[in-house]
Amino acid sequence: MTSTDILFKPFETPNLTLKNRVVMAPMTRNMCPDNVPGEHVVDYYRKRAEGGVGLIITEGTHPEVNAVEGYLNVPFFHGAALDGWARVVEAVHQAGGKIAPQLWHCGGMRGSGDLKVGEGESLGHTPSGMNVPGKKNRHAMTDSEVQDAIDAFVQGVAAAKAIGFDAVELHGAHGYLLDQFFWDGTNIREDQWGGNMAHRGQFVAEIVRASRKAVGADFPIILRYSQWKQQDFTARLAESPDELEAFLTPLVDAGVDLFHCSQRRFWESEFEGSDLNLAGWTKKLTGVPTITVGSISLDKDFIPEPGEGFFSGGDIASIDKLLESLERGEFDLAAVGRALIANPDWANKVQKGGVSTLAPYEKEMLMKLV
Repeated sequence: MTSTDILFKPFETPNLTLKNRVVMAPMTRNMCPDNVPGEHVVDYYRKRAEGGVGLIITEGTHPEVNAVEGYLNVPFFHGAALDGWARVVEAVHQAGGKIAPQLWHCGGMRGSGDLKVGEGESLGHTPSGMNVPGKKNRHAMTDSEVQDAIDAFVQGVAAAKAIGFDAVELHGAHGYLLDQFFWDGTNIREDQWGGNMAHRGQFVAEIVRASRKAVGADFPIILRYSQWKQQDFTARLAESPDELEAFLTPLVDAGVDLFHCSQRRFWESEFEGSDLNLAGWTKKLTGVPTITVGSISLDKDFIPEPGEGFFSGGDIASIDKLLESLERGEFDLAAVGRALIANPDWANKVQKGGVSTLAPYEKEMLMKLV
């Protein structure tokens, strides 16, 4: 068994210091009635901080903008919800942890159902009226709606700093709104927000630039992105390292401090001819620190096969490859998801006794917030 020491080595940049390399991955739990995090949410995050996590990234939260809510009982990040989040921050800090909210706009990944939507909002806002390539069945955002969304994200970033969060993450992955601007399959705009890869990234780059002006240079901004989409697991933003560099460079220039590189399986290489995964390539091309994520310490990814559903189960798996990649400096941090639902003290257990001490994850665990 490879030593786990590297996982518990402190991480430090000019604007972010963590006690170890363990990150809690954002996971939607649908446990916030009236969209406000209550004391059960406070306890949930406190336990992960007490369990040794270096940085908690919260479940996705919604900034204040039209047609953002995609799922029931997901927390907001404005109004009364901010008081609830302030209590979460206080609890995590008291337990010795650090925490960042994830700001999330569902875009076209939105159903009508029982959601609280206004007239014309239930189909969701998208760059070009598409949730999947070639099928226009959503609302195409106007120029003013694009600006409203930018402003809402910036307000969310500013609120995160104001109530004491240690960083903020923008959810630009998995086929949600920010990713829909990135993806040529859903962004066919002919204005400043569409075009080639660099131009399709300008919506997110502008959010980052404007956020940086609002919060200054010292507040860390994390961007989560992925190649795969919920609409298409095989989708790719970049087919080569050159294309990936063209995508990433404007985002670095805008002010992204840390990239959270989402894969379904962190151990898979990203491009032929190299063992580097997505986080490894991102760090190599940009020099910016990266977080890897994707079924860490589990033998089954969270969307394993058609029909099995999201966040399916998984038995404990070796993390030797993760540790070896960290030792080589391929990426900097490791985000743990479902295994932290099963093991609030995942970090402490792994540090003291290795992965053999972990409890397996079972899908039924999603039904409770513990």
